[in-house]
Amino acid sequence: MSQEHTVPAEVVETEPSEIPEPGAVTIVVPTFNESANVRQLLHQITEAVPARLPCEVVFVDDSTDDTPEVIEKAAQDCPFPVTVLHREEPVGGLGGAVVEGLKAATSDWIVVMDGDCQHPPSLVPDLVATGERAGAGLVVASRYIKGGSRAGLAGSYRIAVSRGATWLTKALFPRRLHGISDPMSGFFAIRRSAVTAEVLQPLGYKILLELAVRSRPRTVTEVPFVFQDRFAGESKSTAQEGLRFLRHLAGLRTASPVARMIGFGLIGLTGFLPNLVGLWALTALGMHYVPAEILANQLGVAWNFLLIEHLLFRERRRHRRWWDRAGRFALLANADLVLRIPLIALFVHQFHLGVLSATALALVTTFVLRFAGTEALVYLPRRGREKPARDGRTARRAV
Repeated sequence: MSQEHTVPAEVVETEPSEIPEPGAVTIVVPTFNESANVRQLLHQITEAVPARLPCEVVFVDDSTDDTPEVIEKAAQDCPFPVTVLHREEPVGGLGGAVVEGLKAATSDWIVVMDGDCQHPPSLVPDLVATGERAGAGLVVASRYIKGGSRAGLAGSYRIAVSRGATWLTKALFPRRLHGISDPMSGFFAIRRSAVTAEVLQPLGYKILLELAVRSRPRTVTEVPFVFQDRFAGESKSTAQEGLRFLRHLAGLRTASPVARMIGFGLIGLTGFLPNLVGLWALTALGMHYVPAEILANQLGVAWNFLLIEHLLFRERRRHRRWWDRAGRFALLANADLVLRIPLIALFVHQFHLGVLSATALALVTTFVLRFAGTEALVYLPRRGREKPARDGRTARRAV
């Protein structure tokens, strides 16, 4: 830290069992075109935080407007250090911006909050103090515990979407999200020692979910907060962000090999639909059923490849070019057909199984081989040639 502050004794809350607060906190604020909000946010932080808890503020900015320049002017009146990290390429969306901020933080505690003034800075000292008293690694500001409110969430539609997303995530990760009532919250405090930024693979704006699932600290606690109205501008939540959120959920849920195999099988089942539609269309046009089946099978292969790319192996796509992955996947998928018939014959004639039993066993065998082949030959990095994750160039400015 380039600047030290002394906390005045008269404003420190005293409780019999309270552990002293740490020396400072880093407030990480991801921004995208928030020029109308950042001056007010810095004013609120100045009014609420430094008197009780020395701080630094790190803006990680993906803006296409003049947000960095506005931050620079507003920071001149701030009694704490302000840094702007402007990313030329917004890799990972808002979640990726938060990861950049985690890497840049210098304090023991890091508080993540939005730049639209819907998260009250006055709660920052309480988040850190609660974490210190509880010995927690993560403190979540929750709208859904006693004393909290989602009042600033405008419109019944957004409220319904928020509640639905919360229910879905808690249903998918009951163990990892145990004790977290608001996994969709973007307002939380985390110990720098409790998170390894390199293991995070964010996609979109739900970074707390990413942290809780991939590197959840052992002890988690919550404090209530009232979600405020936006100071200015409009929400960045869109249908596209909703789709990214669903892709993110699928990626987190299929992180283990067993879960990936189950997902692989379910996606394979959905591939029967384009296969059958293609077969019907080709035979209706007068094509013989044998070449029609071969061509229709390619539709199913393409369908499966697209879903697997985006839902199961998103983080591994960088290891090979897309045409290399597509060619290998298609080769394995079509080899499955060629291998299945000899396997059925082997099971019937050598092991004396019935035709149905032999077919079922052949399907299971080729499915396992196809899944293993897809992981090993399509998506595992080539030995000695693994590429690092792509990070957009980041310009750092201390304001």
